[in-house]
Amino acid sequence: MSDDLRLNKLANYKDFPGPVVLVIMDGVGLGKRDESDGVHLAYTPIIDSLQQEPLYTQLKAHGTAVGLPTDDDMGNSEVGHNALGAGRVFAQGAKLVSKAFETGRIFEGDAWRKTMERAKNGGAVHFIGLLSDGLVHSHINHLFMLLDRCKEEGVQRVRVHALLDGRDVGDRSAMDYVVPLEKKLAELSTDGRDYRAASGGGRMIVTMDRYEANWAIVERGWKAHVLGEGRPFASVSEAVQTYYQEDPEITDQYLDSFVITENSEPVGTIEDGDAVIMYNYRGDRAIELSKAFEEDNFDKFDRKRRPEVFYAGMMEYDGDAKTPKHFLVEPPVADRTVAQYMCAQNITTYAISETQKFGHVTYFWNGNNTGYVDEKLEKYVEVRSDDVPFDQRPWMKAAEITDAVLDAVRSGQYKFIRLNYPNGDMVGHTGVPIAVRISVEAVDLCLRRLLPTVKAAGGVAVVTADHGNADCMWTEKKGKREPMVAHTLNPVPFTIMDYSGANAIAMNPVDTPGLSNVAATLLNLLGYEKPSHFDDSLIRIG
Repeated sequence: MSDDLRLNKLANYKDFPGPVVLVIMDGVGLGKRDESDGVHLAYTPIIDSLQQEPLYTQLKAHGTAVGLPTDDDMGNSEVGHNALGAGRVFAQGAKLVSKAFETGRIFEGDAWRKTMERAKNGGAVHFIGLLSDGLVHSHINHLFMLLDRCKEEGVQRVRVHALLDGRDVGDRSAMDYVVPLEKKLAELSTDGRDYRAASGGGRMIVTMDRYEANWAIVERGWKAHVLGEGRPFASVSEAVQTYYQEDPEITDQYLDSFVITENSEPVGTIEDGDAVIMYNYRGDRAIELSKAFEEDNFDKFDRKRRPEVFYAGMMEYDGDAKTPKHFLVEPPVADRTVAQYMCAQNITTYAISETQKFGHVTYFWNGNNTGYVDEKLEKYVEVRSDDVPFDQRPWMKAAEITDAVLDAVRSGQYKFIRLNYPNGDMVGHTGVPIAVRISVEAVDLCLRRLLPTVKAAGGVAVVTADHGNADCMWTEKKGKREPMVAHTLNPVPFTIMDYSGANAIAMNPVDTPGLSNVAATLLNLLGYEKPSHFDDSLIRIG
């Protein structure tokens, strides 16, 4: 064991037979407890009872508590799991990228220099990314600053491939971003410059798949962005307005792919000699397109042709796989995570979720690193997600996850088990009230099965969430209700159920407790003092 990962045992701590089981109820926040609150409206006797326990508190799960620039920034699953697993707060994507723009360092690195070399040799510069100000995957202001810099450096041809949000922002708010983009491009297209939008589509069916759940989404994006294959329109505005007219119920995230054409020809296919920048900074929904551009032996779909381009991401999306090879901003470094400490103490661990959140209990939990910390001590299990809209099966794979965890608890092989129920978040993003309520009820039903098994094993259950979502299903403006599909700024619940009775546990008063306090708490429950650089534990033992 390396000295920097060695932990001291807690004095007078008594071991207990069962595991510590961490349950992350993704997207289950604490809302207004009114008719807009899907968590409150759902029938949740178990979740309700947990909030009456003596070892209960609320955790901050957004803004500066998870490394985002301001407390006006909603939390998300990625930064939430980073904070849970790292035990302290790291500056996250939006904050890092914004700082890189402020200092100008983003334009000083090798990736930007090589992008400009392509432009000076006659290539076009393509920007692909989410067009919104949701601050989860990207921000439109970052795109505008990249466009301005292209003008300053004399780039003649720029193309923007706009992925529409409707998930981290209003569900039909695309025109709030499309109109300023088209205006910006028109203003920059002077003095011989040719700056245009070239393609796009809704984020959930074009380009932004994650965890290899559905490669057809990436293929659809490849066809539109690279090959110029898709429904033709004269502008992004025309595409959005047409789709709205054809289906008054459709939301931005599900808009079909489109290609901007002139004289029946696409205006912005990606060709040999071009440069391509994915301006999303969050990794999970950017990795697959990056692989399509970079991998020689790519076999997920027929690319038809693979242009010879310089490709870069806003950040490095996967540190272990080195994807992409080039990026504009260095990612946060999360070292000495709670998983590393647990492995160093020979604590056996089991981690599980379904596809949609599997990377969160592994990659993000482990400080943005793929793979095992110690495969001899850890087991990671992915339950394959259904390939259907989540409002159609709001129970998702919660039952299957629970089945596997029950077996893991009963096996006696693991001292620490972590699981993520994605329902409250993934279904919360659909904005369908009945589905949202059912999603939360599905989680409650699974807790009803899980907690007695932890009790029978003489273990400890820790139940919390990573951010809110299902706790606000709609907002009301001028008497009209609009679906709320983004995350919330609400706190999340945190409860410890000590079924072992081996140790005297009391809540530790912590100023503004947040997700980063959980790691030290888990180590205490496992019998260890926290590392000095971890944020304080939420409990006192003994």
